[in-house]
Amino acid sequence: MRLYHAAIGLVSLLSMVSGAMTIGANWGTQATHPLDPAIVVRLLRENGIQKVKLFDADYDTLRALGKTGIEVMVGIPNDMLATLASSMKAAEKWVSKNVSAHVTSNNVNIRYVAVGNEPFLQTYNGSFLRTTFPALQNVQSALIKAGLGNSVKVTVPLNADVYESSSGLPSDGDFRADIHDLMLAIVKFLNDATAPFTVNIYPFISLYSDAEFPVDYAFFDGNANPVNDGGTSYYNMFDANYDTLVHALQKNGFGNLPIIVGEIGWPTDGDRNANIEYAQRFNQGFMSHISSGKGTPLRPNADINAYLFSLIDEDAKSVDPGNFERHWGVFTFDGMPKYAFNLGTTNTGALIPARRVNYLERKWCVMKPSAKLDDPQVPLSVSYACGLADCTRLGYGTSCGSLDARGNISYAFNSYFQIQNQLDDACKFPNLSTITKTDPSTGTCRFEVMIEPYYGGAVQASGHAKKALGLVVGLILFFLKIV
Repeated sequence: MRLYHAAIGLVSLLSMVSGAMTIGANWGTQATHPLDPAIVVRLLRENGIQKVKLFDADYDTLRALGKTGIEVMVGIPNDMLATLASSMKAAEKWVSKNVSAHVTSNNVNIRYVAVGNEPFLQTYNGSFLRTTFPALQNVQSALIKAGLGNSVKVTVPLNADVYESSSGLPSDGDFRADIHDLMLAIVKFLNDATAPFTVNIYPFISLYSDAEFPVDYAFFDGNANPVNDGGTSYYNMFDANYDTLVHALQKNGFGNLPIIVGEIGWPTDGDRNANIEYAQRFNQGFMSHISSGKGTPLRPNADINAYLFSLIDEDAKSVDPGNFERHWGVFTFDGMPKYAFNLGTTNTGALIPARRVNYLERKWCVMKPSAKLDDPQVPLSVSYACGLADCTRLGYGTSCGSLDARGNISYAFNSYFQIQNQLDDACKFPNLSTITKTDPSTGTCRFEVMIEPYYGGAVQASGHAKKALGLVVGLILFFLKIV
């Protein structure tokens, strides 16, 4: 049986410190209507989530985390790597503004700086190969100059595709041949700086990308046929993947380097294998697996620090990897728990929803009962709506996959209407749409009412995201049988 590596990047940080498990979360903000940071911080605290990983250094987000004690990993996006790599002054300025100022003035508990995010993904075609390591070095030097070298550590969240195994077995693990020397330079640097190696592991992506992948091997139930590696049995993909990295580190002389699992999780929509049942099974299984203290076969009894991806759904993320990309959250876009998930931090053993969330008026935009499916404006209108909104819940095996053609059209119209803050003009598809106060939700398909907009850190869909949506729109129109 082959060892499967993940190819994507996405978090709840689960760790054992002094015998007490602490829990954290990846907090992404690529949403048209992100929650107010104050609401999210309260959500974190009420659920006992004590660590958080960010993908940027948004001021409002970091300010909201001040004086909470929550440990923070602040992120530097890939598009900033070239600037930080080429200028020590730029690195010092970034650290001063985004780390020092928050630590000293606002008492934000920043513990890590994530330099880039999966910069060596093969899909990037080497775009960041020359800038990641110099940026890492400059940021580290800037932290030392600022007097933060001992308290704030640098790291680079990497995808699991930076290592591989020629046989598919963990014991043959080594770093990818095309970046082997670069990886060793980074690993040595992290080791010298007493900083961790951060890796993202996604069993879901293996299942998504390979029809032959054994489903049970993605989970932690012990139901899969084990992989035998020289007498060592692996019953789940996570352990095998993690130990492949450990072997790669050992083989190159860094067997004791600390490892953080930067992202691990399971999406709940956008694909037939992305559903509530599998997400609950995976995340609860993972939680039980790491809280047992058993570690992995190669690092038995070791504490596993891992970030579950992710905290909240993000409806403005690119769907290039797949329609599931917007549905990784343990919570919905408005902070509601999606399924039963016991983090071991609340009295009830259940997730606590976000409070004080303000919604727009309870009204929806749907297809007029009198409108005809064969109206030539239908495909144009659906294409327009989905190109500017989120139709990733439509399709085979998704939560809205059982809708008929009219239902699909209504869903597309409403998604656009809500993202446009229910403006009257956003429900004026020519002779096709109408506003209703009767909730059209049915079965597992939820027609959302958007929350009131928070503009402090709102992300509008980028040109890249809109381009990626072209495939989504085409699939939806095909599904609707209206082209």
